[in-house]
Amino acid sequence: MTTKAKPPVSKEAARTVTVTLFKSINGTRESHRATVRGLGLRRMNSVSTLEDTPAVRGMIDKVSYLV
Repeated sequence: MTTKAKPPVSKEAARTVTVTLFKSINGTRESHRATVRGLGLRRMNSVSTLEDTPAVRGMIDKVSYLV
């Protein structure tokens, strides 16, 4: 009996996180607006796929009420 090996999961795919901006940045602090822009999000419902690093996780935590 032979078994098929599963194809390896791409290391890039395993280490990414997708972020969507759900709330408007109007009326938020300037530092939070800069963080949202740093995540690559421009307007509501925009989506950005980023590398999953501690720095990116910290940025997401900072503006978690928007994303």
